[in-house]
Amino acid sequence: MSRILRRSLPVDRAALSRQIAPFGRSSTRKGTWQLANTVLPCLALQALMVYGRARDWPLAVTFALAVPTAALLIRVFIFFHDCCHDSFFASRTANRIVGTLTGIMTFTPFDDWKQAHVRHHATAGDLDHRGTGDIWTMTVDEYLAASRLKRLGYRLVRNPFFLLLVVPFYLPLIAYRIPRPSSGRAAVLSVLLTDAVLAAIAFAAWRTIGLQDYLLVQVPMIVISWASGVWLFYVQHQFEGTHWSRHDAWEPVEAALQGSSYYKLPRVLQWLTGNIGLHHIHHLRPRIPNYHLQACQDAVPALQHVKPLTMRHSLRSTAMNLWDERQQKLVSFGAIRGMPRVRVRRTAAPAG
Repeated sequence: MSRILRRSLPVDRAALSRQIAPFGRSSTRKGTWQLANTVLPCLALQALMVYGRARDWPLAVTFALAVPTAALLIRVFIFFHDCCHDSFFASRTANRIVGTLTGIMTFTPFDDWKQAHVRHHATAGDLDHRGTGDIWTMTVDEYLAASRLKRLGYRLVRNPFFLLLVVPFYLPLIAYRIPRPSSGRAAVLSVLLTDAVLAAIAFAAWRTIGLQDYLLVQVPMIVISWASGVWLFYVQHQFEGTHWSRHDAWEPVEAALQGSSYYKLPRVLQWLTGNIGLHHIHHLRPRIPNYHLQACQDAVPALQHVKPLTMRHSLRSTAMNLWDERQQKLVSFGAIRGMPRVRVRRTAAPAG
């Protein structure tokens, strides 16, 4: 039923563009206030964790403090994300400076991530251009045509335990620490700069509180925040009622409103996640900063036809693993059990 509701959205594209345009104006005042009410408490909690290790507080206290710190880091990442879209501040220079600094806080190189994320926006929901900044998604036919080893790898990547326990270690601590020459000079330099600053911080910590205590402070909050972020990213495009199409039928408004979720969260979680649950609006107009997304949702009638994804229903997403081009929906591995192998004309690479 939800898929039918999303496919019949009454959208006048020209009118919609005019209605959402005013919300794309950045506000230095609002951006500065967000930095103050999030970055400062986040740094204060990190300082408290360091103080606790220096005073030999129980390890349980350090891990307990890591939870609210990680929650604030998620919100810091959304600021970083907005800076990558040049939407957090009106000034491009301010976005670059704040984006670089918040990227260091979240272990994410600014230019490298920005480059991949821009490609993600240009290809989200396009079956012929998968593989950049998204979760590896295969069609039913592709999976049935794949080798046993490739099927095993795909099942591993789509496993929620792998996504929430392995990926949050791999991405910030390994993948984003390695420059990719093919991504270009600016992206490589952003990785090297981030690595250099993080190495300097680790060296200073080693010479003061000790490397072990530094890792006990840093690693839990990074991994917890990234695990939460991976889940948010997953349900933004992998959910009941999502939409994919081949490139010749791909259309950006349809991809935004039908292929990106409206993840309706409790108010506190919406604040901590920087309104990113309003992902349908973000993909519709990436230049709308996080602090204007809810106002846009409330003001534009066409957006209110998008069916929200609740937290309870989002859990079903973990069982939706393959895109069925015939039924135009995500299906589970169980739904294709017993189907014979097929030959397929088109293939897609895993996320890079």
